[in-house]
Amino acid sequence: MRERVMVLLTIVNVVVLAFTLAERRPVEAWSDGSVLRGRGLEIVDAQGRVRASIGVLPAEKNGNGEGIPETVLLRLMTERGRPAIKISTSEEGSGFMAAGPTGTSQTYVTVGSKGNTASMRIRNEDGTELTMAPK
Repeated sequence: MRERVMVLLTIVNVVVLAFTLAERRPVEAWSDGSVLRGRGLEIVDAQGRVRASIGVLPAEKNGNGEGIPETVLLRLMTERGRPAIKISTSEEGSGFMAAGPTGTSQTYVTVGSKGNTASMRIRNEDGTELTMAPK
């Protein structure tokens, strides 16, 4: 009787091991583990709020019917969810934006290039603004 129990336990262990090994999926796409691939990445804080994200936004049409090209966008968010830093790039150009804290709507700095032109815009909440571009 004791031998039967031992054989049964061994068979159960082998079956559990087989299922465990069969369900394992690799996290990285490359066998050497040097590259992590995916369509996007989100980093969350201890409360589960997204604090940083990077993704590829598909090409689309805006409200005027103009085309917006596929864009890579990195966002860094405050603890209240405000995207305070944005870095983007597409075939049309690239840009950087730093926004004021949560509760502001007009405080920001942008630096960007589109086509053959580059510019920088600084704006305060009171509406004062400085725009610079080469002439």
